[in-house]
Amino acid sequence: MKRCLFDTNIVLDVLLDRLPFVEASAAAWAAVETGLAEGLLAAHTVTTLHYLLRKEMGAFKARRILSAVLRVFAVAAVDSEVIQEALQLSSPDFEDAVTAAAARHAGCDWVVTRDAGGFRGSPVRPLTPEAVTALLRKQ
Repeated sequence: MKRCLFDTNIVLDVLLDRLPFVEASAAAWAAVETGLAEGLLAAHTVTTLHYLLRKEMGAFKARRILSAVLRVFAVAAVDSEVIQEALQLSSPDFEDAVTAAAARHAGCDWVVTRDAGGFRGSPVRPLTPEAVTALLRKQ
């Protein structure tokens, strides 16, 4: 089974119903829920999600939503080794470098993102939600 680390933007597309991206991002998410792939989130994505959801919806609702998200997605560790690897990557965005390093350490096949440019030099191939969904359905 393929392991896919979902970038923060994909999860936010679904949770905040962000048009026009929600449909493709929700399809990639559904591939995880239906068992076509294993989905992971980098640990720093979880804290970022809580922060943004709390600002948008309040603390109680943010925790409830985050608990539901974590029933679907596992969490990829972000530790000293991941941070050190991220510092060595040539990514133009450090947060994306941390995401890529976390994906590699978690044994992921792909990073699902709408920002492939932020993953230049990534040790794990970035794919759009549309591309991931198409590949998973072919398996």
